[in-house]
Amino acid sequence: MVKSLLLVGVGGQGTILVSRILSEGLVNEGYDVKMSEIHGMAQRGGSVTTQIKFGEKVHSPSINVGEADVLVAFEKVEAARHITQLKKGGTLIVNDEEMYPLPVLAGLEEYPMGVIEELNDKIENIKVINARHIAEELGETRAQNIVMLGTTVKALGIENIDWIKLIKENLPNRVHEVNVKAFEQGLNL
Repeated sequence: MVKSLLLVGVGGQGTILVSRILSEGLVNEGYDVKMSEIHGMAQRGGSVTTQIKFGEKVHSPSINVGEADVLVAFEKVEAARHITQLKKGGTLIVNDEEMYPLPVLAGLEEYPMGVIEELNDKIENIKVINARHIAEELGETRAQNIVMLGTTVKALGIENIDWIKLIKENLPNRVHEVNVKAFEQGLNL
């Protein structure tokens, strides 16, 4: 059986790093894994989307409308933007984070209000987390993505993989301790 995982966020949030760690772990576990990345002006705060499919035999990473088993949104408006790709009964993991795009920062548009409430009304299986708050409590705001990794691993039921080793292999030594704690916090949510 093939599982589909869609990760969405804004450039600079570490979405692609999490996707690579997940893919590497799944490959190490013996799954056939296909991954694709889309960077929409990612370095300037644009959308970042990663599609991952894994299973016994995967032919393409493409996730169509209504096909994602799990949608992981590192930013809440990105969750709303991509919600149609989540299958009925699928799981939405959303970081209660606001990243303002350029038109909002320039005062040309307003950031939408009530996004989480709207998602709660539409999605039965939703997990809203405040990864920024958890990361700040650990003393490293940039560890939000690893909190999200932990929550995603738990949602997929793939805790048996050595994620700590993969985190250490993909991050500098100086941030190992805080990111291991961030992962564990996400896993326990």
